[in-house]
Amino acid sequence: MKRVERSARIGAPPAIVFAYLADLDNLAEWQMGVVSAEQTSDGEIRAGSTARVVRELMGQRIEAPLTVTEYVPPHRLVIASEVSGVKATGALDLGEAGEDNTDLRFAMEIRGSLLTSFMEPIIARAAEGDIDASLRRVKARFEPTA
Repeated sequence: MKRVERSARIGAPPAIVFAYLADLDNLAEWQMGVVSAEQTSDGEIRAGSTARVVRELMGQRIEAPLTVTEYVPPHRLVIASEVSGVKATGALDLGEAGEDNTDLRFAMEIRGSLLTSFMEPIIARAAEGDIDASLRRVKARFEPTA
């Protein structure tokens, strides 16, 4: 298993940042590599909700099913996916950082099967750049001059 983790301070309260991040309509705007996203389960987003995301990853388009495994507004959102024997879990943790600021931590764990474990370091390296760029996009969304 490989783990990648990055964090940023965002100039908006956690509830506002969480609402933005948890809205699938915004996913392609802030998360690098996402081309489109659509919910495949009924109702509001919550633990157990499912979605389908199309991503550009290392030059390829990949359709990935997602499941929300934790949904604790405005503090934590965890999403899990598995494609071609590689499991990925993405966690967003939000904490208050003074008046109207959020400390946002974005962590990803990549776990290959016996046959795909060799891909873990490759995917983790790609994820590092994507997470950094995604956090910059979120920051720019709430701090346009950042």
